[in-house]
Amino acid sequence: MKPSSIALLALGASALISALCCPAALAQDKKAGAVAVDTYVYRVTNQYSKETRGNVTFRLSKADASGATYSVEPAGGAGARTQAYDKAGNWLRYPIESHGKPVEYVFATPGPAYVLPLEPGKSWSQRVKANAADGDRARTVRVDGKVLRNERVKVPAGEFDTIVIRRTVYAGDASQAYTETRTNETEWYAPALGRAVRLERTSEWRDIGCRGGSMCDMQGDWDLIELIEARSAKR
Repeated sequence: MKPSSIALLALGASALISALCCPAALAQDKKAGAVAVDTYVYRVTNQYSKETRGNVTFRLSKADASGATYSVEPAGGAGARTQAYDKAGNWLRYPIESHGKPVEYVFATPGPAYVLPLEPGKSWSQRVKANAADGDRARTVRVDGKVLRNERVKVPAGEFDTIVIRRTVYAGDASQAYTETRTNETEWYAPALGRAVRLERTSEWRDIGCRGGSMCDMQGDWDLIELIEARSAKR
């Protein structure tokens, strides 16, 4: 979230880019006098056109034993919003792609982005309840995940040893007009940072009556999101 909702520097696009920030552990430099990394900047590229959409910045606003909260500054100068995760990096407050736009979901129980330990071959399929900002009806979100492999990957911020995860998210947003949105993503998760350093995301759904009652296949954005900088917010 992304994506999918991750047009050029549009608010909707940058909102779901923020979904990639899933800190399963806060990266802290424990050396005496060192400053903790608490600001992460990502670049998003439209994979259809290969054009850069812009950058999204995450700033850590709160961290404790229960998890972490980030202030997310979207591309294009739109107002910051909040994303929250539990201590394993699972979703508490998180934008989900819903029929071509990002919608904020607040989860009754954490959305299972990760099921630890992350070992190659491990898979999961879980359903959780969430309330979506675009309606009063509670939604059931299904997440199918699988750990594919370990891989060293190079992104603009450097080279990282990563765990590659494939994830499919079903938004629980079916209506009389559209089928449920399905978001497909591949994530390169870096344990050293406790977050994704790379994410590729698409989404799809069907328009039920677009051609006299025949369904039409619909697609969201196709984006590549990569870490370009990690720093202290005070720097």
